[in-house]
Amino acid sequence: MALTEYPTDFPSPNPLQPAVSITNREPRQTASGAAHSLHGREKAASKDRRMIRKESSEGIGYSVVELNDVRHVMAAAVPRSAGSFDEQAHDALKTIEAVAQEEGTQGSIVKQAVFLKDIGQLDTCRKIMKDFYGKELPATAYIAQAPCEGKEIAIEAMGVGRGKGDVQILRCSEKVVVTRHNDISFVHCAPVFPETSATGVYDRSLNAFHCMANALKRHGYHFNQIIRTWLYLGDIVGPERDTQRYIELNRARSDLYQNYRFAEGRTPPEVNGTVYPASTGIGSDGRGILMSCIALETSRDDVKLVPLENPVQTSAFDYGKEYGRKSPKFARAMAVTNGHCATIFVSGTASITGSETQFIEDIEGQTGQTLDNIAALIGEDNFRRHGTPGIGATLDDLALVRVYIKRQEDFEKTRAVCQQRLGELPIIYAVGDVCRPDLLVEIEGMAFSQQGQNCNGQK
Repeated sequence: MALTEYPTDFPSPNPLQPAVSITNREPRQTASGAAHSLHGREKAASKDRRMIRKESSEGIGYSVVELNDVRHVMAAAVPRSAGSFDEQAHDALKTIEAVAQEEGTQGSIVKQAVFLKDIGQLDTCRKIMKDFYGKELPATAYIAQAPCEGKEIAIEAMGVGRGKGDVQILRCSEKVVVTRHNDISFVHCAPVFPETSATGVYDRSLNAFHCMANALKRHGYHFNQIIRTWLYLGDIVGPERDTQRYIELNRARSDLYQNYRFAEGRTPPEVNGTVYPASTGIGSDGRGILMSCIALETSRDDVKLVPLENPVQTSAFDYGKEYGRKSPKFARAMAVTNGHCATIFVSGTASITGSETQFIEDIEGQTGQTLDNIAALIGEDNFRRHGTPGIGATLDDLALVRVYIKRQEDFEKTRAVCQQRLGELPIIYAVGDVCRPDLLVEIEGMAFSQQGQNCNGQK
């Protein structure tokens, strides 16, 4: 089944459910006999300099972040077995289950990205996820990208749980899941597909954005509260009329975004000009369009949004006409800050300095340059440039990473560079075409910064 033939919504969305509260939930021991008890797995030594604890082996495992009095857990699960799709899916889910039990986040996985080698397994996969999670189904994007390890499926999951503060989880529907803590709401919305008979990328992209806005609006949230998007486009560098498919997606995004003001009133005074969400625009199998997003709502004056641009790169929204009729409208990263702590959503990043691709046909060089770009983006000096001194991160402060690789044959070289530079942390490697023909790899992630003691969740 082609991506464009996906159902546009889940059947019978759940009615608004009462919020589930999690208060100082104690972690349980991993169930005996679980296929992936992480207690039995070699665990990487984590850096205690900051709030991140990493428990992973060869990219499979999880990170725990204690931030704003709340425990955040991020996991990457790739099946160890090589059985049927059903066996591999349950194998990966047992890793998620073991993580949740060990870290006190059972019942509180809120966001999930499922990477599929064969998109024809979509219906089977959705049923497995529904049966596994029941009423606690996360907002889940099913992505037509093959895991690089050669398996049928890989899962990236995010959960919230035990900490000093209270957490509420509101499962509004099978597309929208909200977490609330310390008067801050994070709204996870996935999956979003076009709901139109139009065939062109421009019209279908514009329609998908409207579907995203409507999904948020149904539950009392607004499109201009979005801080992070993911845009998956089949045949991303393929032709579309007299131009390229990705260029047409950017034209649709530009035309829509001119009607919204993102992060209004929440940026530092030093941030001038129009603000855009962080984003990843990446290729997928087939010819379809899939989107997802995170939005933020809060009444707290001390919570700020810092759209980060990279000192070594031209801002994407300032690209010249040679890169498209309308430039890509996204920030290189979006940081949610209060006091001296920050959650940093790093956009899809590639081997570009200025606006030019570097290390043509050199996968190791491109991977290294991409990581250099991320380091410059999230560093203390760059936060200071954006009017937010006292905050900053390094590559060691990445808690979760996705690596999109254009060519499967480049996987081992890419992974070797990532392991050398990043150490052990949960990483999803997937085969995904990048938005320029000469780019071989794209990397995104989440980083966290905590400096000093002024980093609690209270006003």
